[in-house]
Amino acid sequence: MSSQPLSPPMISPPAQVQGGMSDHDAAAMSTVPWHQVFRKPQIVQSLEAVQDLIAVSLCMGLFCVMLLQLRAIFASLLSTPQFHAITADILFILILVELFRLLIIYLQEQRVSIGVSVEIAIVSVLREVIVNGVLETAWQQMIAVCLFLATAALLLVVRVWLPPTFEGVDPEAQVSARIRRDHPRD
Repeated sequence: MSSQPLSPPMISPPAQVQGGMSDHDAAAMSTVPWHQVFRKPQIVQSLEAVQDLIAVSLCMGLFCVMLLQLRAIFASLLSTPQFHAITADILFILILVELFRLLIIYLQEQRVSIGVSVEIAIVSVLREVIVNGVLETAWQQMIAVCLFLATAALLLVVRVWLPPTFEGVDPEAQVSARIRRDHPRD
């Protein structure tokens, strides 16, 4: 027996591959980088369809949770009403409604709305403060809540000046076109 390692047999490609491809075409296809092979529109469309399916299932789940929460609120109204718990439940339903609206915007425009996301965060923080009670909350936590709410409010104000950059809108191109239109060169 020889001590040489066995190597796989070398197979030379045929001069004409099925479909009329020559050796040069086959060599050109084999030099395509691996990451470009996976950038097919069909794969992207399939992934977007899966994302939409996930968003629709989340919408249906949120809707069911809202119905169950409403049922619990009406059931608690029939017994001795605890207004603190009812207020917390109503605010929870409002948060769910805002999340539902965020998912609807995503399904319609294929983007996540910054404004709705910030509004959800604000309502969630305020709900926690109301549920726990302002007087029972530590002053350090109240300062943190105030700073968070101020930052969220600032983000809501600043987003008005942020240009929409979806559906191929290029804000820099729009600004430069407006400047060229308003100030033509002589």
